[in-house]
Amino acid sequence: MNDPQRPSALLVMWPDTFATQFDAQRTERIGALCRLDRPAVAADLDDPALADRLAGVEVLVTSWGAPALTAERLDRMPKLRAVFHGAGTIRGLVTEEFWERGIVITSAAEANAIPVAEFTYAQIVLAGKRAQYLARLPRLHRNGWRALLDSDRYTNYGRRIGIVGYSRIGRRVVAQLRQLDSAEVLVYDPYADPDAVAAAGARLASLDEVLRSVDVLSLHAPLLPETIGMIGERELALLRDGATLVNTARGALIDTDALTRECASGRLDAILDVTDPEPLPDDSPLYDLPNVSITPHISGSLGSETFRLTDAALDELQRWVNGEALTSQVTMADLGMAA
Repeated sequence: MNDPQRPSALLVMWPDTFATQFDAQRTERIGALCRLDRPAVAADLDDPALADRLAGVEVLVTSWGAPALTAERLDRMPKLRAVFHGAGTIRGLVTEEFWERGIVITSAAEANAIPVAEFTYAQIVLAGKRAQYLARLPRLHRNGWRALLDSDRYTNYGRRIGIVGYSRIGRRVVAQLRQLDSAEVLVYDPYADPDAVAAAGARLASLDEVLRSVDVLSLHAPLLPETIGMIGERELALLRDGATLVNTARGALIDTDALTRECASGRLDAILDVTDPEPLPDDSPLYDLPNVSITPHISGSLGSETFRLTDAALDELQRWVNGEALTSQVTMADLGMAA
């Protein structure tokens, strides 16, 4: 454990995050790659008792609960060379001062995209049958359900599905939608390559064309100043009657008040794993609408799924220790386009 050839590392995350993401096998693995001096895990980089530990640390392995790496915190870690983030976005972790110091950082966002895409695909398929809506009306299963189902709204055949944001998650959802052999998939993303989208079995289109055309709209855009409220009153009005909006990205992409009005009218269905604000206030009408399904941000990695994130971070750490090329390094420029 005192091998000077191994870099000194500190795990920075909430204690419960560490307990979830690091079992004995993964703790042993990082111990073989780095020197885990005491303490090995820190939740508060501002703790004065950590001063000596931080002065020698070269590597951070971070996850949920890691604070922003401000100039003041970085000053306490003059030897820091690399950060391996065992979670998704690094937007809340990095600062301008971080980039100025040339520190390497990687993210496990690609690994975190897997369960989000799986969840989204499942919700789209269920939306085709309006399963979320029917589950809110159990008495209809006993009275009048045959008349209820006498509609062309309960089908996955020939559906047109819109994907907003050809992000790492959006790309995975498009790939999974190929299982619906009759579905047509339209993609809106101003940065996407039309040839790449076509090769994936979809078609790049303008946002207005997507909105006017689709039966199901699924959001996968990053939350940036220019995307806040990008699906507002005008955009929602373009969706056809009976369309379903699925959001597993960020709640603030949608104007919540406008969505509430559309869903309350019965014109649109909504499947929301994220909301704005999150959680919604107790008196939000969305909770009681039968055509709205709300889950508490569960599409991302939970439980044993978080081991996938840890493994991704440790794989990158191993490459870095071995002097090999990294596969998930994030740069300042990437944050303008990555989801």
